[in-house]
Amino acid sequence: MKKRPYAFFAVRFFFITFVGDMQKMITILGPTASGKTPLAARLAVKVGGEIISADSRQVYRRMDIGTGKDLADYVVDGRQVRYHLIDICEPGTKYNLFQYQQDFADAYSDIRGRGVLPILCGGTGLYIEAVLKGYNLSPVPQNPELRQRLEGLTLAELTQMLAALKKQTGSTMHNTTDVDTAQRAIRAIEIETYNQEHPTPLRVLPPIDTVIIGVNIDRELRREKITRRLKARLDEGMADEVRSLLAEGIAADDLIYYGLEYKYVTEYVTGQTTYDEMFRRLEIAIHQFAKRQMTWFRGMERRGFTINWIDATLPMEEKVQQIIQIANRKSVNRK
Repeated sequence: MKKRPYAFFAVRFFFITFVGDMQKMITILGPTASGKTPLAARLAVKVGGEIISADSRQVYRRMDIGTGKDLADYVVDGRQVRYHLIDICEPGTKYNLFQYQQDFADAYSDIRGRGVLPILCGGTGLYIEAVLKGYNLSPVPQNPELRQRLEGLTLAELTQMLAALKKQTGSTMHNTTDVDTAQRAIRAIEIETYNQEHPTPLRVLPPIDTVIIGVNIDRELRREKITRRLKARLDEGMADEVRSLLAEGIAADDLIYYGLEYKYVTEYVTGQTTYDEMFRRLEIAIHQFAKRQMTWFRGMERRGFTINWIDATLPMEEKVQQIIQIANRKSVNRK
């Protein structure tokens, strides 16, 4: 039998040691266009993990191009990587943070129960922080009287009101990333007002022990990738996707509520703006969104999270190896 070099056995032992530990979930976060999903999928194949999505819009069925699901990324070397919390509710509904916490807890328990490593991956910082820290949340009913009082206010006025509420409560929820339309801002004010009037005890769901990996991408490269990807998605039929959703009977206001691609493309499809104006405004909005994502992640570091940043431009295998080394080192240090 052909002898295998010592290095082979050393690497083999290293992978067994890492996979066998499975105490810490791995979290991969970063701004849009940083390459989080293909990295998480490649890592999942390497360590036998499953991915839990942390994206506030990919939960909606048939909203594929605009949310950038890129489901082909979950097939690596012909192997399908199992993913969770994608395509779990219907367009037109208002999925929220409380629901995400419950769904995450179910997916996490299921994955752990089967002895598999969970990999949390996404760019919605609020969702990530909520499940890692174990946010104290409860279902918030609609407040018709409050909504009536807020109706007609501009987004700037609503944003100012929300900031004042958050200052009173010390809340870190509802970053400007999540309130880029008046409808979303009103809902955020509704939630903050409810939580202020109905304080809740410490929640039952515990914080999650995790190793956090941040994918760091140069600002100019990020901007270039965002523009290139936006053009590609429009060429792939993003406007037709919106038309199809409208044809199902989903209200234009409900699509606009989801923000970014659905806000601007819906306005274009319904004749409120031109194609060129839509593209220009949407491109700017996505750049601003990516900047706010990074602001949130830096805020997480100030709030006590350790994020291990890796260079987005490194070769894929090198990035995977770095994550495994970081995760294995954290596991050894914990013992």
